[in-house]
Amino acid sequence: MWFEILPGLATMGVCSLIPGLSTVYIHRFTNGGKEKRVAHVLYPWNLMERDRRISGVDLYYKSKGLENTD
Repeated sequence: MWFEILPGLATMGVCSLIPGLSTVYIHRFTNGGKEKRVAHVLYPWNLMERDRRISGVDLYYKSKGLENTD
């Protein structure tokens, strides 16, 4: 019957989720708890460069608060 397809469908769904979820957790682990930011457009790229410059350690994901900036 139609319900015999459900185990295969569930397996395919889980297998398609694994690469996306593992990428998120790998980026969080390697980038100090934050996900990797990707900028394909000029404006977000400029924001990432600003964050890198303001951080003081040349990393966009290590942010200072506004009270710590000069």
